Amino acid sequence: MNRVLAAARLQVVHPLVILGIPWLVVGISFAINVAIWGLAGLRDVPEAGFTGGVLALYITVCVVFVQAVTQLLPFAMGVSLSRRTYWLGVSLVGVLSALGYGIALAVLDAIGDATDGWGVGLSFWAPEPMQADNFFLQVLVSGAPMLAFIFSGIGMGVVVKRWGPNGLWALALAALLLFGGLAVLITGLGAWTTVGDWLGDRSLATLSIGLPLVVGAVVAALSFAGIRRVVP
Repeated sequence: MNRVLAAARLQVVHPLVILGIPWLVVGISFAINVAIWGLAGLRDVPEAGFTGGVLALYITVCVVFVQAVTQLLPFAMGVSLSRRTYWLGVSLVGVLSALGYGIALAVLDAIGDATDGWGVGLSFWAPEPMQADNFFLQVLVSGAPMLAFIFSGIGMGVVVKRWGPNGLWALALAALLLFGGLAVLITGLGAWTTVGDWLGDRSLATLSIGLPLVVGAVVAALSFAGIRRVVP
């Protein structure tokens, strides 16, 4: 357990990287959106009540955890931490980070609600489709997708370390073929309305908590299996 904690502590040696960069990026995105909403007077435009700008935080955190594997794993192995121990350490930080981000986003969303959308009618930190009825549910709704992004980052880092840039390109192409193929299939069957109705019938908890947790668990299992064959 001590070695797992040592692996976890490696992630916070430079907190400005793991915390500062994501918040800097999303802070800039927030400032831009507030300026747009204020200058364009979008408060009274119902369909413009929210933005996907907070996605910048999720993507940046994903990239941070890609780097946690590609840059820190060789050092960890150099100081005699096993691959399994390092994965457990970085995953522990990932779970705690997802919880922390979920709480932070829920607090920021509550502040936004109390200030009439930051004074300009903007729903930024928890866009309308991801707004829950209470604070604790909002923590899960915001935090569960973050956990999926974090483990996706760890998984991509493992792919890069094991197969190099070619592996990452192969992963991207496989994802493109998978989702592109599904889009073609659904279009060919004329089933977009059916898919939309099915998604509309699912609860917020199912789409924003259950589905991301399943994705995160699958990617975590695959990354754990893959990291055991990674070379420094």
